[in-house]
Amino acid sequence: MKSLLIRSMLFCAPLFLAILGDPLMAQNAEVQQISRFSGKPLPRFESLRYSAVHGRKGPTLDHPIVWRYERTGLPMLVIRETHGWRRVRDVDGDEVWMQARMLSETRTAILLTEAVLHRKPSATSAAKAKLMEGLVAQLRQCQQGWCQIEIEHKTGWVKRDALWGTETATGSV
Repeated sequence: MKSLLIRSMLFCAPLFLAILGDPLMAQNAEVQQISRFSGKPLPRFESLRYSAVHGRKGPTLDHPIVWRYERTGLPMLVIRETHGWRRVRDVDGDEVWMQARMLSETRTAILLTEAVLHRKPSATSAAKAKLMEGLVAQLRQCQQGWCQIEIEHKTGWVKRDALWGTETATGSV
């Protein structure tokens, strides 16, 4: 009788989790949407294509300009889309609308703090350069808390937590 009860519980547990959802998985997994406008995932990072890009209050040229970004390659988190427009969040958390053509799929990241560019993804690896806060670098790949970047023709590794532009987890977009 006892083994029948245990088998029943083991059989039903996955069914209950499927119906109710696993709360641990729900906390750690963020649902990734695919935009019906671009066919690309949301949220995702893109970068500024030009050295002067206007951020507007809404998704038309009739809306007022609220920000003027003056930095080619600056990473932007795309969080919403309409036809020809993208709602983006910048490194400071400000959100604006931009014309889609002002953005590039080139992945970049901005340094949040001073960092050391290492030859390998390890704090004990040889240093190649000291990087200043605010530098924008091309993002190559990330693994185990480190990201490979290229900046001014130098390629190396920095700690992931020194960068903004690597994590698309947004909490509540």
